[in-house]
Amino acid sequence: AFDRESSMERNALRNRAFGALLCGICTTFGLNVVSPSNAAQIAASIEYDFVARPTGLSSDFEPPSGTSLEFLAIKAIDGFQVDAALWQPSGKQSVDTTLIVMVHGSGGSYRRAPESALGPRLATKGYASLAINTRQHDERINTDNFLDVRRDIDAAVQVGRALGYKTLVLQGHSLGNIQVQFYAATNWDHDIKAVMLLGAFGNLPWKSRNILVQNEERFQELIEASMKSLRDGTLDQTLPVKMRFSTPVSSAAQDSPITGQHFLTYRWEKTSIADGTFWIHRIPYPILLVRDQSDAATAPFEPYMLLSAAHSEGSLATKIDFVLLSDAKPVSLKGHYFDGNEQPLTDVITKWLTDLHL
Repeated sequence: AFDRESSMERNALRNRAFGALLCGICTTFGLNVVSPSNAAQIAASIEYDFVARPTGLSSDFEPPSGTSLEFLAIKAIDGFQVDAALWQPSGKQSVDTTLIVMVHGSGGSYRRAPESALGPRLATKGYASLAINTRQHDERINTDNFLDVRRDIDAAVQVGRALGYKTLVLQGHSLGNIQVQFYAATNWDHDIKAVMLLGAFGNLPWKSRNILVQNEERFQELIEASMKSLRDGTLDQTLPVKMRFSTPVSSAAQDSPITGQHFLTYRWEKTSIADGTFWIHRIPYPILLVRDQSDAATAPFEPYMLLSAAHSEGSLATKIDFVLLSDAKPVSLKGHYFDGNEQPLTDVITKWLTDLHL
């Protein structure tokens, strides 16, 4: 374990001591120096530290031969701590290796599939992976502001660059797919070479209202409660109305706590920007879509909504491919996480990246 505040304090003390020493040397030799009070100041920063291995990890986190695994604590530009796992192939320099930045789905984390399963498998194929926990991981599900998650992704991208990686690929699973789409469409960085979307939905606001909630009276209550939270300045607090989720494999809908900021930025079409059909044709990179045939969370027609949008007039996507992974198992939520299909998923990804010379 480490004490990040103590580490930061030690760094600050070293910097001040070095500055004082430098000023003293320059004064001794009659050189003009800029005083610290006139020097440029840092308004915000992204910081990272390598940390001890967390407890309670699954067997996915036993590095195969020829790979390594490290863990990081990253401070995003607004101060939120992004925990991450970094898988790397042994014997390769960062500058010669493609880094895949992985973003999990709703209430997920880097500890869960598909990220936990892909990290070690991709490392054996020569790819590095930086899988992060965004600010909607685990118990923070349905609480975040969609617009804030880009800071988590950006922090991971900047750390990847600081570690020496020159070739980046963005990967988003489930809810993470729209977060990655938004980032890719609004960051035309030259070192980002491709985007991969796993278990991707089409239009989340439409899906939330018509497939997940399926209750107009309840949806109107959510709208009213969210707008009240906006007026009251309590957007980050749980609403008195829960959001109903219906799935094809559940006989009864499940109610979930939700905040006003999550509902307004993800779920209501009047205010949300979490619509993949809007963003996908604004992504100026090659795009890969992969869906498991037994996926219960993503409907079979949703990838085709994205494909259609990516092929529409004015699309910036340089290439888009859709792969439906065969799966004879019954439709279930396990299929959404590619359970039992981990190696075929890895093979699809590595072949696609190889074809792009990445």
